[in-house]
Amino acid sequence: MAPEAYKPLAFRVNGTDATLDVPPAKRLLSILRDDLLLTGTKRSCDIGRCGACMVLINGEPVNACLAMAYQCEGKEITTIEGVRGAEEGVLHPIQQAFLEEGGYQCGYCTPGMVISVVALLAVNRAPSNEDIEEALSGNLCRCTGYGGILRAVARAVELGKEEAHAGNEAGSGADVG
Repeated sequence: MAPEAYKPLAFRVNGTDATLDVPPAKRLLSILRDDLLLTGTKRSCDIGRCGACMVLINGEPVNACLAMAYQCEGKEITTIEGVRGAEEGVLHPIQQAFLEEGGYQCGYCTPGMVISVVALLAVNRAPSNEDIEEALSGNLCRCTGYGGILRAVARAVELGKEEAHAGNEAGSGADVG
């Protein structure tokens, strides 16, 4: 049996260009964790059931354990390491909300949860409870019982509104979310 031929793969990760030679059967999760050392994206079920490996591919939430490397050619990948506040050293409002509302316990599922909420709030700044539950339906938490997570999402929505309102009052028309 012949070894797999490596193919060049070019994409962007968290705003930085990346080019790697990878075998065609390699999954995005392995590239992120093993090759690029972005370990915030968690490996857990490897079958797309838990959401711990959630990333954004061109702004859409995707389980990295299910995405093949070749599917990422020319795409923009955002991992939890790419989710930041507006200033250096400042948490993203969604991360801040998870911290304030106890939306985590062990923290293993938190990166995937945050990524899913980032994707939701990018397209829906005022989600209903049903919208939130649907957005998080691909993420499992075995510790919290979801109360803190749902409070964190509600808080993130409020923080986004407060920042947008403050930006509008300053005349900047800031787009925060």
